[in-house]
Amino acid sequence: MTSGSGAHRSAEIDILHEPVAAALCALHDDGDLSTARGWFDAAYARAEAAGDVPGMAEAALGFAGVWVHEHRVGAHAAVLEQRLHRLLGLVEAEGALAVRLRARLAAERDYREGRSDAILAALEDARALGDPVAHAEALSLAHHCLLGPEQRLLRREIAVELLGVSARTGRRGDLVMGLLWRTADLFLDGDRHAERRLGELRAVLAERPHLAAGYVADAIDVMREIRAGRFAEAEQAALGCFRRGEEAGDADAAGWYGAHLVAIRWYQGRLQELRPLLERLVHSPTLSIVDNAYDAVHAVAAAQAGELRTAAGALARLRGPSLKELPRSGSWLVTMHGIVEAARLVGDADLAAEAYELLLPHAELPAMVSLGIACFGSVHHALGLAAEVSGRRDLAVAHLTRAVAHNRALGHWPAAEESRKALDRLAPAAPARATCVRERQHWRLARGARTVLVEHSVGMLHLAVLLANAGTEIPAVELAMGVTGLARAAGARTVPQDMLDQEAMRRYRARVAELRTEIESAAGTRRADAAREETAALLAQLAGSVGIGGRSRRFVDNAERARVAVGKAIRRAIGRVEEADPGLGRHLRETVHTGRQCSYRPD
Repeated sequence: MTSGSGAHRSAEIDILHEPVAAALCALHDDGDLSTARGWFDAAYARAEAAGDVPGMAEAALGFAGVWVHEHRVGAHAAVLEQRLHRLLGLVEAEGALAVRLRARLAAERDYREGRSDAILAALEDARALGDPVAHAEALSLAHHCLLGPEQRLLRREIAVELLGVSARTGRRGDLVMGLLWRTADLFLDGDRHAERRLGELRAVLAERPHLAAGYVADAIDVMREIRAGRFAEAEQAALGCFRRGEEAGDADAAGWYGAHLVAIRWYQGRLQELRPLLERLVHSPTLSIVDNAYDAVHAVAAAQAGELRTAAGALARLRGPSLKELPRSGSWLVTMHGIVEAARLVGDADLAAEAYELLLPHAELPAMVSLGIACFGSVHHALGLAAEVSGRRDLAVAHLTRAVAHNRALGHWPAAEESRKALDRLAPAAPARATCVRERQHWRLARGARTVLVEHSVGMLHLAVLLANAGTEIPAVELAMGVTGLARAAGARTVPQDMLDQEAMRRYRARVAELRTEIESAAGTRRADAAREETAALLAQLAGSVGIGGRSRRFVDNAERARVAVGKAIRRAIGRVEEADPGLGRHLRETVHTGRQCSYRPD
């Protein structure tokens, strides 16, 4: 909201006569936190001068804002708390204002301490009171104190309840906040319907802007651009989002902009570029008191730079007596993600094992920060890395395999690629050589995890010999010798050999007879076509190999014909493999060499 629009509102509602009403309009209808904050401060002074305790209470509650911990700088936070405590002693103890003041004080205290018991108790009081405004405020405050992963079910219930209560308060801000919390919940849970709720929120904001909620929706959109791998667009959108956050007066504007940049540079492999920014953000007074994510990312950046002592020191500070002591805030999962990555880089197996146990109950969640404004992929990824560092390779492979699938379901393609790379790092080196084994009328070719079944043919027979003798040059005439001669294919020959020995010719002719029967019985099918093709190849082979009187011709006289026949047969066989598995077929085309000397050279 610009200063001009603020002036327009002041024309609608004369602040000199209705200061609290004007401020409430700015806060709840327009989500203009900065303008509302100034007007509530002025309204408090005005009410105090007039001895108007209810007016002072409304102004103090409005000055606190729509979020918990809006006032980060020590002086402003102290002023707010002093006002709230003072007013609690002045208003009616069982009235609505007292319930609202107690709820705000409880929320501020719980948020700082990473708890939620006091605000949940205050919420029960607000429910019992029956005042819709007190009820709605307590619900929204409680939700803000329940951003940890363990509280997601309760958080969802509260968001739905707030939507219901908003119909009774008559305040537009309560409806908007209910929709916003509901949207954030679904993104934090990795729910497949999160996009629908974001669309619903956008539709309400299109009717009339709400700066605070619109800023969050814009921040979520930046996260979605990052998950899609559109880094240039995301970086540009992040800058625009930061400016809108400042315009709205959101205390998280700088922190969220930093989170966007960290996520972009993380997946670009350029995290080192942000080290100066990270060092400033770690000590920023505007950073949420329960946010430790930047400390973890700073440790990762230091470890990547080879500054292992710096990284280890940062991890020690984060760990404290135990990782269990870290507050379960909205940045906890991302903090743990960073801790695990840094522990992997410095080789801290104990820390990784401790992190693994804490993260395991949340394996199916995405590691997201705050209200879904940055995402670092599936928690399975961090679990996989933690298992890897602590020496549990099979467990690591299982988690990373799941992480790839989960990240794809989230639409987080950079994270899916990162998980796949981690999985490749753990997987045993794929055998460089392919194998070919006969299975009745088929051949099974395999290389690493790839395997394919191909129908028998003369070319497959030749491939089997070459693959079994990797690195050895075998004359084409040797390959054409037939089944019996194949077993002897080694070394140079000086004595002319029959192109097909008698046993080979007998087997070839028997195979032709089998194929003719198969053609008749499977007429009109692909099986018959394949049999017909193999028959033609075999007859061509026999015709070129048999001389006068049915005797086998000599290779020394037919080396060129052997080269051509064997080369064609092998290329046809590789073509069939390529149809079934392009990757395996490509490997064979690159490594099988034909000519007068044939070979398979995978290295």
